[in-house]
Amino acid sequence: MPNYFFDLLRGYLAHYGYWAVGAALLLENAGLPVPGETILLLASFLAYSEHKLGLPWIILVGVSAATLGDNLGFAIGYYGGRRLLHRYQKTLHIRSHVIARAEELFARYGAATIFVARFIAGMRIIAGPLAGVLRMSWRKFFLFNFLGAVLWVTVIAGVGYLFGKHWEALLDLVQDANIAIAVLVVSMVFVWWWSRRR
Repeated sequence: MPNYFFDLLRGYLAHYGYWAVGAALLLENAGLPVPGETILLLASFLAYSEHKLGLPWIILVGVSAATLGDNLGFAIGYYGGRRLLHRYQKTLHIRSHVIARAEELFARYGAATIFVARFIAGMRIIAGPLAGVLRMSWRKFFLFNFLGAVLWVTVIAGVGYLFGKHWEALLDLVQDANIAIAVLVVSMVFVWWWSRRR
């Protein structure tokens, strides 16, 4: 992560505190590509290193904002329907196969997909709106959404807090993991394409 981006986020968190955490997680879970996970990590790092924020409050605000954001996304998807989904897909340049894969997961695993989607960056953004479009039961959605938010926020905030001494090393590790996953995905797509071609 470039230093200026790190410093920018740090400045926002230092100035706006819990409001910055809440806004970032609410917007990300409502369906906007905001770096909520990074802000959550950074906030918990600041709670460890600078004691400007408290970890329990970060978790409480994070869970509330993530739950509310996903419910907002669900409502947008529910009332906007497929037409809005297609517009959303074009605006954010989401490929059709990503939506198709998400729909397949919803069809196979139902509301449990909402729980797992928390831990997948791309899925976390589209899970709420897509659940609404697919007319998932709101009660089931709410339950799995809340449980997923509790686990996801607690784990991410806990990691940021525990590795507060080694923040840059943690960011490098996350970046390396993302690169490795990207290389793996590209390799799998290439193998699939080559086998289809043959």
